[in-house]
Amino acid sequence: MEGGNALSLLLPIALFIIMLGMGLTLRPGDFFSLRHRPVAIITGVVLQLLFLPLLAWLVVTALHLPAMLAAGLLIVSFAPGGATSNMITYLCRADTALSISLTAITSLIIPFTLPWFTWITLEHFLGSGVMVQLPLVSTIMKLVMVTLLPVAIGVGVNHRWPRLCYQLQRPMKVVALVFMCVVVLMISWANRTALPQLMPLLSPAILLLASSAMVFAVLIARYLLRLNTETALTLGIETGIQNAGTALMVTGAILQQPEMSLAVLLYGILMQVPAVMLVVWRNSPARLRAVLVNAK
Repeated sequence: MEGGNALSLLLPIALFIIMLGMGLTLRPGDFFSLRHRPVAIITGVVLQLLFLPLLAWLVVTALHLPAMLAAGLLIVSFAPGGATSNMITYLCRADTALSISLTAITSLIIPFTLPWFTWITLEHFLGSGVMVQLPLVSTIMKLVMVTLLPVAIGVGVNHRWPRLCYQLQRPMKVVALVFMCVVVLMISWANRTALPQLMPLLSPAILLLASSAMVFAVLIARYLLRLNTETALTLGIETGIQNAGTALMVTGAILQQPEMSLAVLLYGILMQVPAVMLVVWRNSPARLRAVLVNAK
């Protein structure tokens, strides 16, 4: 099986399993409870779906990235949050419930926004004369099938058989991880000759984008909207940490563009750097002592 055909098969399977696993952790009541936090929810959605793509466009334009790499970074900025953002939020002692809720909401919206934003990006950076075409309707349908459908199935199963869902969560994570590791290896192999040349171009752009996204989102939430620290940190994490698997579905399985996929893959790796720094800062001994003193 050729690399492109293998990716076209493995990526949808991996993404379906990941999104099904997320759905298994959610119940219908989780969505109804969001009406009590409209400001945080609306802010998080706007930051992730509008602010991050705008920031990504500014970064790739300012750094004059090649068209394929710029398009790849833009596409990953159109993706929703993922399980990684939920984990980082937990480790930062922020608002995990809000993080999971925002991940679920953006995952439901993305199948309809990501194809349109991607089409605009391809037209802008590559032009209509380049043979990289995105079939909008079929892309929307494919994203619905591998994101909306598994989440809906997971929520329904959790509502009907909660004990079964609890038992399925761990094995499903393992299976999804195996599939994603295979995908990562395939993309790395496809770019094995270009990787040494592209790393110096991509790394500064990715680190700048992920770090500035987190910082600006926190500042906007904390000092402009006056949200509490935990909520602001959560919004920062959700804005900077993206679900690279969804973006790879577009760049790898649909467009079959190795350079774009490499940009997405590297973002999925390097976005962890500012996230880990945030975790270390939030869990420094001085800050933990302050939390314990305030809790008394």
